[in-house]
Amino acid sequence: MQYEKTSILLEAKNISFRYRKDTPWVLKNINFTVKAGERVALVGPSGSGKSTLAKILAGYETPIQGEVVWNGGALKKKGYCPIQLIGQHPEKAVNPRWRMGKILRECWEPEEELLQKMGIDPSWMTRWPIELSGGELQRFCIARVLGPETKFLICDEISTMLDVITQAQIWQVVLEHTKKCGMGLLVITHNLALAKRICTRIVEFSELNQLEL
Repeated sequence: MQYEKTSILLEAKNISFRYRKDTPWVLKNINFTVKAGERVALVGPSGSGKSTLAKILAGYETPIQGEVVWNGGALKKKGYCPIQLIGQHPEKAVNPRWRMGKILRECWEPEEELLQKMGIDPSWMTRWPIELSGGELQRFCIARVLGPETKFLICDEISTMLDVITQAQIWQVVLEHTKKCGMGLLVITHNLALAKRICTRIVEFSELNQLEL
């Protein structure tokens, strides 16, 4: 599905969050939007709450206050979520008891061309997650969420631990695929130079998070 470029795909409305009642707020009154066709970078230092917000936007956490609005309505709670999150640690996102082929096919059957662009060797399909490097696992994690049901992609520091060549290769594939399929893209990073290279708009996280300091 293609969206009008003036339409708002994703909206965070007055989102506040803390893990327990007796702990400080992690997020306070977060408000921002991402329109169709935008590639937005959310930039801020490590530990500032960006990853917590990413989990809320993807439906993994529920805000204490506020809501996530997807394409003008509520984000559905069951079935395959149109918003998919790729995190920094791919080993936490895969089932260690499944071989890589099954992990990939859990979501969809990517075309051979995409797997080649991602640098995924066919021989890896029969391996266990522990047999692959972090960079190899990350390639799988990215490929498996680029299916037709994904409409919005959140990339949370996905290339921080990768070498420069692998970073460039992965980002090229992600950008090409999201543009081709009309996916929305939110890049969460502390790397301002990266954000400037790949995004159409940069948002400073500290300006969103209304914590009392």
